[in-house]
Amino acid sequence: MSDVATPVFSTADLDARRERLHPLDTTRLVPRLHAGDHVTDPSLTEFLKDMTLRDAAVLIGIVGGAEGASMILTLRTAHLKAHAGQIALPGGKIDPEDADPVAAALREAEEEIGLDRRLVRPLGLLDPYISNTGYRIFPVVAVVEEDAPLTPNPEEVADVFQVPLAFLMTPENHLLETRPFRGVERRYYAMPYQERRIWGVTAGILRLFYEQVYR
Repeated sequence: MSDVATPVFSTADLDARRERLHPLDTTRLVPRLHAGDHVTDPSLTEFLKDMTLRDAAVLIGIVGGAEGASMILTLRTAHLKAHAGQIALPGGKIDPEDADPVAAALREAEEEIGLDRRLVRPLGLLDPYISNTGYRIFPVVAVVEEDAPLTPNPEEVADVFQVPLAFLMTPENHLLETRPFRGVERRYYAMPYQERRIWGVTAGILRLFYEQVYR
């Protein structure tokens, strides 16, 4: 088990850690609401307390490589109504026709970045993440084939790119920042990488990935 104790940030190492993930069968998942924006910023707890949560799913797609594994991220287009121009994981609302969060995440990734679901191997789920916008987000961790072609949907995605997993899973790169939100200073995670600024819900989910799988 020494390879599990010391991360090498490869897809093989992630496979070795899959027991830290919840099973893909969500009927066996006991919902725990201890992960979310309200954990990073307790001032949101009262705001979220009486909110009816809507379900969503995102894909944490990990790609292997000779220099180490990386994660697929997107830059949302500037004209979107919500989170325009922000860095995001492929994903969205769980539709009634989706069998489960895994199906929703794979569908959204196919629609947003043209990722063929046959080239994706889901491993498991993180704890559900509660966003300040009222979503219960199911992060689906999966391995994506190295040569999988990606074609951004120009209506939703301005760019699709990869960030080294070693950078994202290094806690020194997890910055805590504040900004005004609904009249108060809100605290959130940020992970600036080169010219990209990963922050908010996306950074919160990546911090959860670190805490559940790599800490």
